[in-house]
Amino acid sequence: MSHARRTWVAAAALFAVVVGSPGLAQAQPAADPTPSTPSAPSTPSASSAADPGPGHGLPAGWQITGERSGQQLTWRSDRPVPMGDAAVEFYSGDRLLGRPAPGKDGRTFRLGLEGVALGSPQDLQVRAAGRRLDEAGVKADAKRRSAQKQAKPVQPGKPSARPPANPVDPGVPGRYRTVSGEYTLKSVRLPDFPAPVEMRATVTAPVGALGKRPLALFLHGRHATCFIGGANGEALGEWPCPTGSKPIPSYRGYLHDQKLLASQGYVTVSISANGINGQDYAAQDAGTQARSSLVRQHLARWADWSGAGRTEAPAIVRKAARADLSRVLLVGHSRGGEGVNRAAMDSLSKPPANKDGYRGPVRWKIRGNVLIGPTVFGQNPAPEVPSMTILPGCDGDVSDLQGEIYVDGTRGVSRGAALHSAVYMVGANHNYFNTEWTPGQAEAPAVDDFWSDEETPPDPVCAQGTATRLTAERQQTAGSTYIAAAARLFVAGDDRVRPLLDGSGVRAASAGPARVLTHAVGARRSGAFLPGAGVTVDGGRLCAQVDPDPAAACLKPGTPGGSPHFASWETEREPGRDAVAFDWSAPGSAVRVRPGKPVSLSGAKSLALRVIVPPNTTGTRMDVSLTDSAGRHARLGAVRLDGLPGSDRTASYWGQEVRVPLTAATAAGLDLKRVKSLALTPRSGSGQAWLMDAWGWRPGMAPVRPAALPRVDIGRLTADEGDSGVRTHKVPVRLSGQGSGRIRLFVADPETLEVTSRLVTVRPGGGSVDVPVEVRGNTRFSYGTTHQVFAKAVRGAVVGNHLGGLTVRDDDPMPTFKATPLAGRVTEGQSMRWRIEQSAVADTDLWLGAAFVPVDGRAELSSADVDPQWFEENTGGSPSPARPLSEVEVFYPDITVPAGKLSTEVTVPTVVDGVSEPAESLRMRISLWEDDGDQVEGPVLDGTVVDAP
Repeated sequence: MSHARRTWVAAAALFAVVVGSPGLAQAQPAADPTPSTPSAPSTPSASSAADPGPGHGLPAGWQITGERSGQQLTWRSDRPVPMGDAAVEFYSGDRLLGRPAPGKDGRTFRLGLEGVALGSPQDLQVRAAGRRLDEAGVKADAKRRSAQKQAKPVQPGKPSARPPANPVDPGVPGRYRTVSGEYTLKSVRLPDFPAPVEMRATVTAPVGALGKRPLALFLHGRHATCFIGGANGEALGEWPCPTGSKPIPSYRGYLHDQKLLASQGYVTVSISANGINGQDYAAQDAGTQARSSLVRQHLARWADWSGAGRTEAPAIVRKAARADLSRVLLVGHSRGGEGVNRAAMDSLSKPPANKDGYRGPVRWKIRGNVLIGPTVFGQNPAPEVPSMTILPGCDGDVSDLQGEIYVDGTRGVSRGAALHSAVYMVGANHNYFNTEWTPGQAEAPAVDDFWSDEETPPDPVCAQGTATRLTAERQQTAGSTYIAAAARLFVAGDDRVRPLLDGSGVRAASAGPARVLTHAVGARRSGAFLPGAGVTVDGGRLCAQVDPDPAAACLKPGTPGGSPHFASWETEREPGRDAVAFDWSAPGSAVRVRPGKPVSLSGAKSLALRVIVPPNTTGTRMDVSLTDSAGRHARLGAVRLDGLPGSDRTASYWGQEVRVPLTAATAAGLDLKRVKSLALTPRSGSGQAWLMDAWGWRPGMAPVRPAALPRVDIGRLTADEGDSGVRTHKVPVRLSGQGSGRIRLFVADPETLEVTSRLVTVRPGGGSVDVPVEVRGNTRFSYGTTHQVFAKAVRGAVVGNHLGGLTVRDDDPMPTFKATPLAGRVTEGQSMRWRIEQSAVADTDLWLGAAFVPVDGRAELSSADVDPQWFEENTGGSPSPARPLSEVEVFYPDITVPAGKLSTEVTVPTVVDGVSEPAESLRMRISLWEDDGDQVEGPVLDGTVVDAP
């Protein structure tokens, strides 16, 4: 196996085999998702965005498959990619093409070409949470890490001191004994899913607890669904489980968390979601709505069982105390985190009936969410529900730690009363929070998801055995402690545990040696310095969190490692997400931030700042100062930050919360109701930093009273192109709820590939959000057009289904092709040439496949007889050793008839070998598409090469 392949296999073991909502393309499930062997190589995919230039075929592993009515861009690895949570995504450079559907073989991923403009073939990439999975990307990673062998390995920075312990420790077991059991109910049907989804759960509850007890519901993430046991155990992603396999009990993986909560008086239930995991490729939103529906289906049963339906409850439920559905905590791991976030939102504002699997009344109140290594494809957190998000520092699945958006994405959206906390757990990986995903504890095959390979140095932070990497038991203990902290704060209202979650810099003794850092927004914070529109910066720059331009981006593309704050979304640029970047080579150069209007810090005790410094740095120091509208100035004090332990494989550029008291501002007579600017003055020799935001802080929790917010759900419409005329269609946008708010609406132009955005005011009952799309009919073939529309809440609104648009189906036949030789018989050293003619012009580039075939007993041209550079570019391999061209397994020539054209030429350059030999022949068969793995044959190109005189 090659170095690149070994590297890929190691990386793939950790990355997610995931389907999600398509990004800027409509994902289509494969017609036959279970090929037993690799399909024959086909050609580069259609491109209307760029001319890839001569001699560049599709990279290894890529092809076009499917019937002409359902062409698909297909990527296939040579090894299975285990199921996980981060979305597998196809990119062209930095432009998201879409999220493909996986085949049952765990290797093949297909994205419908309908409306997709692919760009240059050499720009194709496969990513998962920002990591490259395709061979070209893995080769680049391997080369970079190989070069690092010669350098001194980066050692993670050490914290300056161990923080003090919080006086109240929620990780200490309570006074109740516990009882456990399971229930199984009739499966339910959910929209978009062909097979029913199981209703199965494990319950752990306190024994002898009086009265109704709060309920904690757990939802696991996207993991393999079934397994075959034995020495050569295998995990599968199918549903229902095939014969000879049984379901993986992922829902049993949180028993350690459940027992701790139950000992403290909570009724706990952990539900199974294998039926969603095995089918979520069928849903545009990656199964988010389905997971919400499943959660609410279970909550509805518990509402029955805690009332008049008690006698009909399963035995384990009758053994448990009655659940208090007015005090519910939801705990979601990975995609389960996104599922419980949507369940909280759907409990406050109903989703569209045609997309929801639950339409009953809401008979519960969700007091808080716990999100463990969550995905956030929609990037629209529920702003009115308190949340705690655990970010595992060594997450190898959702490795960009995109769950940070559950904190950042709530800023300014609603009243800001709900606390939203991020808990960065150094050394924790993705899987080990669930014992059924942990090697040595799981019933089914399990892996350490953090990625590594045998040919590069062990990761200094996350390799097993390093000082910073947590063992499974320590990680699980720390996770249980912080879940219990969230329950005690959000559900029980015990403010004594708040300092563990809100950036106060204390630790829980029961979490053992785990190093845990926190920051938060919301609660009693006010008066934000929030980088964005209207803010001016001196001594630094306002930077874009998501932008491919190095001059604009907060973190330059290619920087080793990443930032959870800068996790990308559906578009390569995103207005409205900013930070302040600054660097210095000597102390004393201040960066000054001026909001568009004065900020009020009245009533605050301290100024709380979230500041990022580079990983592994130590001793960054800066003074913090304020100036009011009258020009009065006060130095509040100094802060010191050490970078988090990090490597090129971690997302460690994370904003740490630091606070300075406002007593100096009061003593200097500053008008804290009208603060004009914030200044940060570095006092260390050199460095760089990023300011995420700053807030007036005071202790305590604010009362959370959900606001009546309007809700926006973007729909999808499909229309036929027609043969003539212009028709206008409107993208369906559903408005519900009450009040008025603002969203940012993004629209992707399928011709220019540009994404534009605008701020839109939404008022349910008082108008609609118009997204008109003109469709011009014609009789020219194309792959169709997709007009993508997506949305994000800005202020006073929530967004449910964030992605939709208009898909225009082409209704014209594909042209036919014929070949004419231009130079079919040549002398060695010359080029054979043929013209490929198309029967009619098309509105899209048509890429044709080709394969060398035997020449019926004649002497055959070999790999040594053609230009070596041409051979390498079109096959990805070396011409040595020489072999007949018909034995070349991989052939990806660039044969493209451009949009609006009728012909193209195919050229095969030969070389002079100086060997006397008979005439040698070549035969190349052109293919138009593949139908269930069988190439549909097109013209045949014959050529002959004779010795030079």
